[in-house]
Amino acid sequence: MSRKCLIAREEKRRKLVDKYADIRKELKENGDWDALQKLPRNSLPVRLRNRCMMTGRPRGYFRKFGISRLVFREMALKGEIPGIKKASW
Repeated sequence: MSRKCLIAREEKRRKLVDKYADIRKELKENGDWDALQKLPRNSLPVRLRNRCMMTGRPRGYFRKFGISRLVFREMALKGEIPGIKKASW
């Protein structure tokens, strides 16, 4: 489980990206690079990191499910994810 502060920081960044998305798009279209530089750094979508909803783990993340590979495996073995089962042949 990752630290709570990392998860909170990521959530804060997501809010900033949403808040400044329209402004950033408008400034880019107008070519106003000086005003674009004055926006907060954390409002850049590039600075976002996908994290597992359950554990906050940043690596081994499945976009389709929004969870990490470890949580995915546990949930699949328990049968908690519809349509997913362990392969055997």
